Amino acid sequence: MIRAAEIRVIGDEGEQLGVMTPEDALQRAVDVGLDLVEVAPGSRPPVCRIMDYGRYKYEQKKKLGKGRGHAASLKEVKLRPRTDQHDLDFKLKNARRFLMDGDKVKVTVMYRGREMVHRQLGRRQLDKVVELLGPLAAVENPPRMEGRFLSMILVPNREVVEAEKRALAAAQAKEGE
Repeated sequence: MIRAAEIRVIGDEGEQLGVMTPEDALQRAVDVGLDLVEVAPGSRPPVCRIMDYGRYKYEQKKKLGKGRGHAASLKEVKLRPRTDQHDLDFKLKNARRFLMDGDKVKVTVMYRGREMVHRQLGRRQLDKVVELLGPLAAVENPPRMEGRFLSMILVPNREVVEAEKRALAAAQAKEGE
């Protein structure tokens, strides 16, 4: 609650309403169906504004969130050393979608039992993944063994992703004509 004997009041349109008692200012705010918000408590007299406080808080929150954009998260695609071409294409379709959304993709080859003897098969799978995704992805972390998993991390190539999005938008616009 405002405890000053007098406050400077700014109207809801930004106009100066002058110096008045807090009760008068509160009555004006109630008359227009808005809130009385103290915006500069340190000044003499304190400055209050008639505004929609809920909307003000929403605008402040929106300003804080602006500029951050999409936070890149890590998505995972799991393969086996002997994953067939059709299954690989299906999984890479998801990886391509993740990259287009700006997310990083961790491609993991899982070994079971005696498959550990043939690690080169998993390495070939990861090489094939890099080849099939082409310029859309860049290798951030090269393939590395972690226990029974061989994994690498791919990041989207921003320029290529933007070019693909523009091409897709142009194709959809042409299709809509």
